[in-house]
Amino acid sequence: MDPVTTPAPLPHPAGDEPPPLLRLRDITKTFGPVVALGGVSLDVRAGEILALIGENGAGKSTLLRVLSGDHQPDSGHLEVAGVARPLASPRIAHQLGIRVIYQEPEIAASVSVAENVFMGELPTRFGRFVDRGRLDREVREVLERSGFGDEIDPSLPADRLSPAQRQLVEILKAIKGGVRLLALDEPTSSLTEAEVERLVAIVRRFRDDGVAIIYVSHRIREITRLADRVAVLRDGRLVAVRPAAETSEDEMVQLMVGRPVTSFFGHASHATDRPVLQVQGLSTDWLRDVSLTIHAGEVLGLAGLIGAGRTELARTLFGLVPITAGSVSVDGSRVSLRDPQSAIAAGFGFAPEDRKREGLFLPRSVGENISVSVLSRLRRLRFIRARAERQLVDRLIERLRVRTPSAAQEVSRLSGGNQQKVVLARWLARRPQVLILDEPTRGVDVGAKAEIYALIHELAADGMAILFISSELPEVLGVSDRIAVMQGGRITGVLPAAGATEQAVLALAMTDHLSNERPPAAPAQVTA
Repeated sequence: MDPVTTPAPLPHPAGDEPPPLLRLRDITKTFGPVVALGGVSLDVRAGEILALIGENGAGKSTLLRVLSGDHQPDSGHLEVAGVARPLASPRIAHQLGIRVIYQEPEIAASVSVAENVFMGELPTRFGRFVDRGRLDREVREVLERSGFGDEIDPSLPADRLSPAQRQLVEILKAIKGGVRLLALDEPTSSLTEAEVERLVAIVRRFRDDGVAIIYVSHRIREITRLADRVAVLRDGRLVAVRPAAETSEDEMVQLMVGRPVTSFFGHASHATDRPVLQVQGLSTDWLRDVSLTIHAGEVLGLAGLIGAGRTELARTLFGLVPITAGSVSVDGSRVSLRDPQSAIAAGFGFAPEDRKREGLFLPRSVGENISVSVLSRLRRLRFIRARAERQLVDRLIERLRVRTPSAAQEVSRLSGGNQQKVVLARWLARRPQVLILDEPTRGVDVGAKAEIYALIHELAADGMAILFISSELPEVLGVSDRIAVMQGGRITGVLPAAGATEQAVLALAMTDHLSNERPPAAPAQVTA
């Protein structure tokens, strides 16, 4: 592959050794009374991968927005190659070779992949018309250089891209131009394992070509595998910078949360012998003869590779996918799952994989997002009982320890972990008999993960039947009482979690005696 394109070197003061590519000195940023960054000083070197870790709300996103020129620090200064460079706007940061790729890709849905990649720099003919031939050639060169040549069609409309493809478009934007410093915010949260491997290869190639990398991730194993150094933020302050190879996963977690973390997963099983959910021979356009049972107080983990059918099963049980064969019973009574309303009436709750697009009403308040599932209970005649609603919402905010200034706060302004807690609070208000959790800890920091695990086991202790879906095998093994494994739209085996291993789960997930034909694409996603 060709080397990564970088701008000409910046001048720096004379000396035996060049200064760090980026130097932050006493960077402070406040939002009203909230100190988002408090005197952060940090060096980022050319040719290294510096992992930036911390809980949600620790200041990571604010720091990245300072680097991108979106936020101006209240005090302190930045140096690029030893020269003070105020990043007064995103354009200036871009000119200096600084690229920030955020977790939520900034994609223009109405145009093609190629136009998104070269947005603002489209090649033209006669200074007026887009040169489509040249645009196609240039974007294909970028795809080839990045190793994603077979992954995405540059002519594809952006509104048809999957979450993984949207992330790739953002990466291509950075690859195509000159880049000195590349900051990636949770870049693998929406990628398949194969795509993660390609991304890791690209990041390492950037580093080998002298680019400075800031890598933000909640996946500690990913950090230990990839990073050269680790910088830890807590409550807006830099608490440690250490060599990654000399820092254990437990040490990283302890530095992030400010306390020892003994075990996230230790729990007593609350499973009983009473079946709550019984699925027999369930089939859809995606699923094939799925049968399973979840008992009162049981956490049934659902494992499998990307595309195995886990999310499709969750969506089917919530009435979002038509059932072509089979039956579903709750507490011994057969139920009809025609739509989400009938699923909720039958006793189901569902926290979807994409909480922002499907699980939350982002422009609405925390309180409105929580109470929406029980408005009929709160209504007297045609009016909502405001006092009862407020008491319910305040009680759930306190119980789940949702970090929000008030129930009136717009939910879009909360961190990922707190947004997930709001989704869970909605279903706690409803008290479903069966709670389906699809990737409930994706993009959530380690502290919030521990709280979500504790909540799951608390709900199980109250007798709720829980279907827990996760792509992280240690999480499935640690949280579940039993583990059902899917492959090709079918369940290939069920294991007791006690004594199960990652190897045993993977063996079932990769079994090859099933048809290799991939089912047709799942239906479009709908906000639940």
